[in-house]
Amino acid sequence: MGQGLDRAFALEAVRVTEAAAIAAAKQIGRGQEKAADHAAVEAMRTAFNQLPIDGTVVIGEGERDEAPMLYIGEKVGSGGLAVDIALDPLEGTTLTAKALPNALAVMAMAEPGTLLNAPDTYMDKIAIGPGYPEGTIDLDAEPAANIVSLAKAKGVPPHEITALILERSRHEGIIASVRRAGAAVRLITDGDVAGVIATTDPQTGVDIYMGQGGAPEGVLAAAALRCVGGQMQTRLVFRNDDERARAAKWGVTDLKRKYLLMDLASGDVIFAATGVTDGSMLSGVHVQGEFITTESIVMRSATHTVRWVKGKHLRKHAG
Repeated sequence: MGQGLDRAFALEAVRVTEAAAIAAAKQIGRGQEKAADHAAVEAMRTAFNQLPIDGTVVIGEGERDEAPMLYIGEKVGSGGLAVDIALDPLEGTTLTAKALPNALAVMAMAEPGTLLNAPDTYMDKIAIGPGYPEGTIDLDAEPAANIVSLAKAKGVPPHEITALILERSRHEGIIASVRRAGAAVRLITDGDVAGVIATTDPQTGVDIYMGQGGAPEGVLAAAALRCVGGQMQTRLVFRNDDERARAAKWGVTDLKRKYLLMDLASGDVIFAATGVTDGSMLSGVHVQGEFITTESIVMRSATHTVRWVKGKHLRKHAG
């Protein structure tokens, strides 16, 4: 892939997520999750088709019979460099519908064959940011043990560690174990891509992400970590035979495999996200007179460069 994609497409990736975020933002607080998602999908697809790429969606809205647009296997772009694409046009449909923080439009581009074709199942995840020795965390260890290990690596007592966890009943055991170790727990209602990325930014105050969320979101989060550094371990979770059959369809043969960061996203990666609602990492979409303002982040694994991009768009040209 090389520097050509990095330089030519980093800003183009931001334009894609900006388009999706602006479209979704029109549905903030309106209680219409499907309408918000549909608006983001249509806008992102249109933006992708303006890029000079031969893109294949490998993480998308679902399989072709379930998703009319941006489905897994869909081709996007006007022709050019071959790339695989992972996307979530609106990570946080509920957050958007309820006007809650941290909704994002997210995408990643990578060399063909370097993003895990994750089935649409759940995934156990644990992640930390950069700067720690390999092996600091272990998906198979007790949450309390991971807290103690991370605190030791960071050089602080466990009570100075904060874990970010999705607020779900299935996480009651994890939450209790983390608190027994003395760490703080910050609960979120949705948005585990943003949750994993939060571990990479000291300003968020988040040290570690734990819990079970969507497998496609796990791949997107891994793409971001590949760009800035960090550690991540995951394992697919199957609740029934249908999900196991779906995994087999996507070539998953070892149902108990532990996936490390490079198993999820290898090769050169570009990751971009634009805020839809205001959040801890990015400001959301705002209308100011004749203009719409956006804030985005774009990352490149080739150089570990992270850029924040503030956009000011004329409303009449912003869809």
